[in-house]
Amino acid sequence: MTIQEELQQENELAGERYQLAIDRIREIKQEDIIDARMQPYFQSLAAFLLKIDEIKGLLEDNQWQELTLEEMQKINHSLYEDILPGQYEQSFANPAYAKKEILEPYGQLLSFVYTELRSAITFVFEGNIQYLAICNELFLEIYASFEDGLPEYKGLKDIVYWYASDYCDVFLADRIREQIYPEYSFAFDIIMKSDLDDLRYLYRYGEYVTENELESARHLGSLPDETIQRMADVYTEGYRVGFVNTGKDLSKKEVVNVRYHLGFERVVRQSILNFEKIKLRPSIYRAAVSVITKRGQSKVGYCGAIANKQYEYDHRADEGIFLDKKYIERKLDVTKNVYEENKDAARLFAGPAVMEIFGEAPFAPEKKREAVELTDYQRQCSLQYDSKSTQIVNQYIPGEERSFTIIAYPIPEIGERYREIFDEVIRINTLDAKVYEKVQQTLIDALDEGAYVQVLGKAPNKTNLRVQLHPLADPEHETIFENCVADVNIPVGEVFTSPMLEGTNGVLHVSKVYLNELQYQNLEITFSEGMIADYGCTNFENPEDGRKYIADNILHNHESLPIGEFAIGTNTTAYVVAKKYQMEEKMPILIAEKMGPHFAVGDTCYSWSEDIKVYNPNGKEIVARDNSVSLLRKEDPEKAYFQCHTDITIPYEELEEISVYTKAGKNIILLKNGRFVLEGTEILNEPLKELGSL
Repeated sequence: MTIQEELQQENELAGERYQLAIDRIREIKQEDIIDARMQPYFQSLAAFLLKIDEIKGLLEDNQWQELTLEEMQKINHSLYEDILPGQYEQSFANPAYAKKEILEPYGQLLSFVYTELRSAITFVFEGNIQYLAICNELFLEIYASFEDGLPEYKGLKDIVYWYASDYCDVFLADRIREQIYPEYSFAFDIIMKSDLDDLRYLYRYGEYVTENELESARHLGSLPDETIQRMADVYTEGYRVGFVNTGKDLSKKEVVNVRYHLGFERVVRQSILNFEKIKLRPSIYRAAVSVITKRGQSKVGYCGAIANKQYEYDHRADEGIFLDKKYIERKLDVTKNVYEENKDAARLFAGPAVMEIFGEAPFAPEKKREAVELTDYQRQCSLQYDSKSTQIVNQYIPGEERSFTIIAYPIPEIGERYREIFDEVIRINTLDAKVYEKVQQTLIDALDEGAYVQVLGKAPNKTNLRVQLHPLADPEHETIFENCVADVNIPVGEVFTSPMLEGTNGVLHVSKVYLNELQYQNLEITFSEGMIADYGCTNFENPEDGRKYIADNILHNHESLPIGEFAIGTNTTAYVVAKKYQMEEKMPILIAEKMGPHFAVGDTCYSWSEDIKVYNPNGKEIVARDNSVSLLRKEDPEKAYFQCHTDITIPYEELEEISVYTKAGKNIILLKNGRFVLEGTEILNEPLKELGSL
C-alpha cells in the first residue's frame, strides 16, 4: 500500500468519528445546559469548529477553487481575526482575557485548549479528517465535563494530558515521517502544479496570508527567469558544496527538506528542479501547529504570516500545563520507535535547505503573568527531551552524514523601497566568493599567530572580551579559523572558530539586537572561563523579567551555556546596504552575523560532527572544532550538547578595536574604530566609504 493510499484509508476510517462529533457540536451551538458563565467560551469554540466544517464542505465539493481571490481573502481573514492585534485583547486565545472572563481555575487551561483547536485550520486544508476528528473529540470531552456542573480542575488537566500522551503516536509519528518521506508533502502539488500568476494558490495552504505574501509572489512573478534561476542556483549549489567541503557523500542521500515562506514558490519550484538534477527529492512539511510537535514559538517548516507574535509568545510554553517525566518518556519512545521502523528511509535524509525571510517590525513581547510558564522541574524534563531526542535523531540520521544550507530574502514589510532592497539582497547573496576568500585568508593568517583575541566596544558599548584561541601544533598544515565562502551559510563573509573556554572572559554588550524574532535592548552577557556567568537586558522595567526573558529565549532554560563560536564578519557590503535603507534591526542573523564580530552561545558550529575533518580552500585542516564541553560527548552526550546556537553580533560602529595577541606579546590590530586596518584587508573598507553620503 502506498503512503497516499494509507492516508486515504485513515481518512475513511475517521469519517464516521468526524461526522458524529460535528453533529454533536451543532447541537451544542443551540443549547445552554452548562453554567452560563462558561457559555460564551464554548459557544465561541463551537462556532469556530462549525466554520471549519463549512470550509471542509467547500474543499470536498471542489467549490473552493471556484471562489474569487477576494472571497478567499475574506474567509482567510475570518479564520484568524480573533487573534489579530486589536481583536486578540478580547479573545479566549489570550490567556489574560481568558483568565479574567472564565471562572477560575479554568482560564489558563481553556485558553490553551482554544489555541490547540485552532490547528484545525491547517488540518482542514490538508484534508486530514483524522486530525479534525481528534480536535472535535477533544472539544466534546472538555464540554461534557461541564454538563453536570463545574468539574474539578484535575479532571480537565487529565483530559489534556491524555490527549497529548495518546496522540503522540499520531501527531509526533507523522511529523517524523513528513521529514523523511517526500510522499507526505502536502505543499508539493501547490508549488509544482499551481498557476503561480493566479495568487489564489496562496490560500490553498490554510496559512494566514497578508500583503507580505501576496506582494512577494507578485514581485517574484515580475522577475526575469534568469534572476529566478540565479536565486535558485545559489541556494541549491550552496547545499551541494556544503557536502563537498565537509567530505560528506551526497550520492548516498535521496531526500532534502525544503523550508520556505509563502510567496516564494517560484524560486522554490526552480530549486526543486535543481535538486532533482542531483537526484534529491524534497520533503516539505508545515511548521508545527500542535502543542505535541511545536517547540516554543519557533517556526520549523514552511509557513505563512504570523497573525500575532504576542499570541505565539503567550503560548510558547503551553506544554507546561501537563508536562512531566512520564510524558517526556512517552514522546521519546514514540520517536525511537518511529525512527527504528523507518530507519532505511531515515538514512537517505540529507538535511534541510532553508529559505528564510526578514523585514518584519522587530518584536518586543509583553510579559504576561497569566501565560503558562514551565516550572524548574518541567524545564529539566524539557531539556532532557531535547538532549535525548537529538541523540535518537543522530543515531538514525548521523550528523557526520548530513548537511544544510540557509539563505534569506526580504518581504515587503521592510519598507517602501522593498523592490530595491530585494535586488540588493540578491547582489549580497551572490557576491564573488573568490575575492572574500583571499581577504579572509589574510585575516586568518594573522589570527593563527594568536594566543587570544581582544574585542573592545566603543562607548557606550561596554564590550571587553578576551577570546582564547586553540593552539596550533602544526601551523603549516593546520588552522584555527574557517574561511566561510558561502556554501551552507549564505551570504559570504566571515571567518569563525570554536574558541577555548578556559581563558575566555569578559563582557559582551550590544545596544540593540534581534535574535530568533525577538528584540533585545542593551543585551549584556558576562563570560567566565567561556561559560555564561551573568546576563541582563533593559527590555522590561523589572530587571528580573529581563533575566527571565534571556533565560527562556537565549539560554533555552539551561543554567549556563558555553561560548560556541567567535567570528569576524567581513561583509561590509551588507552592512552598508543595511545602513542605506535604515534596516539594521530588521536584518536576519544570517546576514547580520557577517556585518561585524559575532559570538554564539550554545553548541559549536561543528556539533555532532566534530570528528569530521574540515579543510579551508588552502588545504589546511581546521582543528578548532571542539571545546572542553563538547569533548564530553565521548563520555556523556547529554553533558556535551545544548541543542541551541544563538549568534550575537556587534555592529562595526560599536567597535573600538579587535586585536590579536601572540604568545610573544605582539599585538596585531585587525579592526580599529570600525574599520579594517590589517594590511591586505583594506578592500573591505571600500563599501564603507558610501556611509559618508548616506
